[in-house]
Amino acid sequence: MTYDDAAARVATIWKDLAPPEADPGVDDWRRAYDTFLAQFPLPDDLEVEEVDCGGVPALWVRAPGATTERTLLHFHSGGYVMGSAAGYRAFGYRLSEVTGAPVLIPDYRLAPEHPFPAPVEDAVTVYRWLAERVAPGSVVTVGDSAGGGLNLALLVALREAGAPLPAAAIAISPLTDLAAEGDSYETNRTRDPLVTRELTIENAATYLGEERDPKEVPLASPLYADLAGLPPLLLFAGSAEVMLDDSVRFAEKVRAAGGTAELIVDDDMLHIYPLFAELLPQGRAAIERIGAFVAEYTPA
Repeated sequence: MTYDDAAARVATIWKDLAPPEADPGVDDWRRAYDTFLAQFPLPDDLEVEEVDCGGVPALWVRAPGATTERTLLHFHSGGYVMGSAAGYRAFGYRLSEVTGAPVLIPDYRLAPEHPFPAPVEDAVTVYRWLAERVAPGSVVTVGDSAGGGLNLALLVALREAGAPLPAAAIAISPLTDLAAEGDSYETNRTRDPLVTRELTIENAATYLGEERDPKEVPLASPLYADLAGLPPLLLFAGSAEVMLDDSVRFAEKVRAAGGTAELIVDDDMLHIYPLFAELLPQGRAAIERIGAFVAEYTPA
């Protein structure tokens, strides 16, 4: 499927759901995004279990046959201001199905009610809770968009604390630079139907506060962190998304620090395109690659 076809499908869905008000509030955006995510059908054999992870609510999502030999921990998208674990049940099922693993999806706290560092604190809490129950070497952490940035920030926080790291990590169109300084914010401005530089900066201000420089807060903008000593990484990005350079620059910096970072840039694809595997064959192929990557770095 071409970019024009993919973008048209997704943009039409989003346009029909986006808040009509001239100046919508965060509750309006949250309702719209939850409705947007609800378009993905839930399989009849989906298993969902609510769990309290040290005070952070989360959902266990399982496809049939999922075992505890390996575990995925996924952080949802939403710019740190919207999104939910419930909205990611269908995607969690796809991850569970392709990896044979249960997927833990936290409902980390959101801004503006709970600005930075609340989401990072919740990510660390959930990971430590999980690491008390399964071997960290059997865990792969995953995240998309802001959740991808949160996943990468978690790795930095764990390394700094001297905590055991997961076996590997996956970031899908991760938000790594809240300053939005990558060239792709301009070169792909007219191509991306979901994200703009202005929206990224607005969400960053909500998350961090307007007085803080994102480049001075590496656990919010992990591009500016010391990236040595991280586990093997797999990153996905679409060549047509404004946040493309968030992935490109991050992968380059990890490699320069001596780490392993595989970056897959799919031609003409949009932001978090694996989420749209129901619509996009490229998204389905990305999910299959995730399955192979997880199998490579975790017990059989």
